Amino acid sequence: MNPVATLVAELTLLGWLLVPLSMLLLAAYANWTSNPRKLAHCWTAAKSLFVALMAITGFIGLMLFADGPGFTTGLPEIGAQFGLFPSGLSLWMSILVGFIGWVIIRYADDYLRGDPGRARFFPWLLITLASVLVLVLTNHLLVLVGAWVGVSLSLHHLLTLYPQRVAANAAALQKFVISRVGDVCVLSAVLLLHHHYGTFYLPEMMAAASSGAGQSLVLQFASVLLAIAALLKCAQLPVHGWLLRVMEAPTPVSALLHAGIINLGGFLWLRLYPVFDGFTPGHGILLVVGGVTAVVAALVMMTQSSVKHSLAWSTSAQMGFMLFEIGLGAYTLALLHLLAHSLYKAHLFLASNRTVVDSHLLAGYAGVERVQLINGVIAAVVAAVILWAVPALVEGKLVLGTLLVLACAAAALGIPAWVKAPVRASLLLCTLMLLPLYSLLHALLSPALGSASNLVLPLAAQVAGLVIVAALAAGSLMILLKPQSRVSQALHHYCCEGLGLDLPLNRLSAALARKTRDLSFSGTKPTNLYKANPLSSGEQS
Repeated sequence: MNPVATLVAELTLLGWLLVPLSMLLLAAYANWTSNPRKLAHCWTAAKSLFVALMAITGFIGLMLFADGPGFTTGLPEIGAQFGLFPSGLSLWMSILVGFIGWVIIRYADDYLRGDPGRARFFPWLLITLASVLVLVLTNHLLVLVGAWVGVSLSLHHLLTLYPQRVAANAAALQKFVISRVGDVCVLSAVLLLHHHYGTFYLPEMMAAASSGAGQSLVLQFASVLLAIAALLKCAQLPVHGWLLRVMEAPTPVSALLHAGIINLGGFLWLRLYPVFDGFTPGHGILLVVGGVTAVVAALVMMTQSSVKHSLAWSTSAQMGFMLFEIGLGAYTLALLHLLAHSLYKAHLFLASNRTVVDSHLLAGYAGVERVQLINGVIAAVVAAVILWAVPALVEGKLVLGTLLVLACAAAALGIPAWVKAPVRASLLLCTLMLLPLYSLLHALLSPALGSASNLVLPLAAQVAGLVIVAALAAGSLMILLKPQSRVSQALHHYCCEGLGLDLPLNRLSAALARKTRDLSFSGTKPTNLYKANPLSSGEQS
């Protein structure tokens, strides 16, 4: 082992560890001081911390890439001494946290200038992001559980930044209770994993699982608990209602929630799937519940007139797809989905105040023209032929291949009917470039998840996956081809109010809220959310 490389690795990993610790210290100092000049310096220092995090993570990535027989840095061994897990997944997530945090804090610096909640926002934002970093970087499952709880508790303070907004505080209470159930599930699953493997350290667990110790009834039960925790964290049916009602929080908080916090259920599984051997009951739960949520939320999303409500339903649908992919064993695709959704949703929320809504709602949509339908059919057929010839593009999974074919067809349907034939052919070719693009991104991200991602799906899981994809395709085709039909109109009517799927949980939460001193729904019926002014007070701010 090269002593110079070892010293550099030690210093770099120490810097990696110091970033979340510095965030916590900076949060404590900002909460203590009331000097405006010192607070301004705190904001500047926080921006520098996020830049430093991205730089350090990038350097660690280069060291991992260079690590080999001829040049050994000893990063995994040194990381274990610091309680860190310098893996590819940690690197991608750390870069994401650094970038999202940097963007949000720069935006919030201007957005909250003069706002009475600014002083509370800053320390709790840093505590939240520091907790996320600890969750991402740690190699010890008990520390992971503590960070998981810390993220939720600190986020609660951000969601209740404006105490006068009763509906938002009631929704935050609902999320608080749901999150505590998720915390119990994660802790119980971790204790079961320790019971099976005899250790809390992730590298030791993964090594034992790869040697054939990853199958038992205890692990099956642990997978179910982790699946429930992921569904609760990702706002899946039927516990999704709180996600719509916390939209009155400041826009930076919404961006943080939708881009950086809600996807932690997916990260939990991407971190822990190597400790399971093959398809588990937890995979089945994620596949079914995530898939159903994706289909329902996607349909409801298209009927919402509020920008933020539409984005909230979109988040629920996207998280459903991510968990659906994890249930299929497509871990690399799920990681790509997580990263892309975080960047995309952060931009949408931070730009929502200047978004001009050009909504093609079902009531006024005339459907696709014949030439667009032909484009979609051509794209679908060509994509299917390519995937049939090169099944390795989708890891040989029929359900994933079907999804990719539908993605190409949907992109082709969006080509305007009025463009000339040469332009149409060029655009059609661009839609088919989704296949090599996906292959390239898959090759880029797959090393981050190791070589244990080959999951053989049982027949029941394959059938369930195909049924969910078929339901999505059928609903989309009905909207595209027959938007004015009686069935489509009825579907639009019920989807406008979210199909009422969140009412049972909302009634339970309302009863709980009325028993607290300062949080209540004040008699507001849950369905009023969809019938009220499409611009919430959070959007008007």
